[in-house]
Amino acid sequence: MKFKAKQIAEILEGEIVGNPEVEVFKLSKIEEGELGSLTFLSNPKYQPYLYKTKASITIVNKSFIPEKEVTTTMIKVEDAYKSFSQLLEFYNQVKNNKTGREEPSFIASSATIGEGEYIGAFSYIGENVIIGENVKIYPNTYIGDNVVIGDNSIIFSGVKIYSETQIGSHCKIHSGCIIGSDGFGFVPDDKGVYKAVPQTGNVIIEDHVDIGSNSTIDRATLGSTIIREGVKLDNQIQIAHNVEIGKHTVIASQTGIAGSTKIGEHCMIGGQVGIVGHITIGNQVKIQAQSGIGRSLKDGDVVQGTPAFNYSDYNKSYVHFKNLPNITTKIHQIEKKLNTQK
Repeated sequence: MKFKAKQIAEILEGEIVGNPEVEVFKLSKIEEGELGSLTFLSNPKYQPYLYKTKASITIVNKSFIPEKEVTTTMIKVEDAYKSFSQLLEFYNQVKNNKTGREEPSFIASSATIGEGEYIGAFSYIGENVIIGENVKIYPNTYIGDNVVIGDNSIIFSGVKIYSETQIGSHCKIHSGCIIGSDGFGFVPDDKGVYKAVPQTGNVIIEDHVDIGSNSTIDRATLGSTIIREGVKLDNQIQIAHNVEIGKHTVIASQTGIAGSTKIGEHCMIGGQVGIVGHITIGNQVKIQAQSGIGRSLKDGDVVQGTPAFNYSDYNKSYVHFKNLPNITTKIHQIEKKLNTQK
């Protein structure tokens, strides 16, 4: 796909300084710009690259005044970073605007699929599935019976969505995700042999949720595992049965959340966090990376460590952690001096 500077300026409502007919067909960082590429400058630290970049078009702030000759065509906007992000979103929409049904694929006769769909090759769509309008399902995807997927959602290659799962509109589920597999429910019999407890619930994912590659969300034992509106999950996250995650919470990769834990709204959870089951985490909680959460947290808590405790206290304590060898040496010296005085 090629775009002229005047087309991009129209999308961004920007002002062209240079050649309005110059064309681009790829994106680049400003320090790696080459002919035919589009880049941007927002951080003054990167300004020296503007004067030697080979990028054909550069998006800059309206307030920017070059100090040297510029060969790249500039498009001046209010906020270069936001405009470039807007352009990336537009580029993705164009790139992912596939439609139609590829063969071979299996679609049950009882499935209902809205207009503007894309069904990639080797996809399986089960009985009584309901798929909304403009949904994109990429190749090698499995969608089990009675699944519901809302309008404008994207399911990337290799996703497995088990039966009864409900997915809202404008969701994005990346490759390798497994949604609705059995929760980790086992009970030992009188001989200590573990037997599976039937997992009869489902998973509900509300609107505008993004789920990163190779993440897993288990179905509930009874009721639903629920991911609320606007939640953003990174890659390789494990969410156990009957967990509920509140609106607009973000969770970084390799975090694991055990069964029946409730997490509030607008929380920020770092990578490699472990959270035990059957606890409640309040709203606007921040959990630093590699923390272990073994108790409930109240609204606004900021914690770190294993077991996690108050973030400020952790930082103060860490100063002492680092100095423990010196502190121990000094204690031994004091003990030795006291013993010699006896």
